[in-house]
Amino acid sequence: MDGESLTLNQIAEREGLSVANAGKLMWILNKAGLVQSQRGTKGGYSLARAASDIRLNEVIRILDEDTVDRFCETHAGVLDVCIHTSDCGIRSVIVGLHEIVQNALSEITLAQLVGSEAKVGAELHQIRKLQLQSRSMRSAN
Repeated sequence: MDGESLTLNQIAEREGLSVANAGKLMWILNKAGLVQSQRGTKGGYSLARAASDIRLNEVIRILDEDTVDRFCETHAGVLDVCIHTSDCGIRSVIVGLHEIVQNALSEITLAQLVGSEAKVGAELHQIRKLQLQSRSMRSAN
């Protein structure tokens, strides 16, 4: 993963994407500074930083335009604007869930996602255990 360079065709084939869709994703990731591209016969795409330095929340934030800030705009039903913009009973739930997910994703690096499903699952289980221990220590203080 680190230092490995892949062509657009290789990326598309490995991930089951069209070359056009793979190209769009790589353009977005390149523009954001997560990958770098190199032209020529030995060219391709590679990570701009070590996989252990790239957090999953960063990748998702770059690729997912539908942020919690825009949730009310994008879920307005048939109206142009949500009818509950001034007083919304669910907004605090959505914001709270978003924070929980973002905190969890910020604990996971790309390096931790490489391997079999069982290996990755075991790695994420260890992270979860550490989070629970950390919370119980904070609440004890």
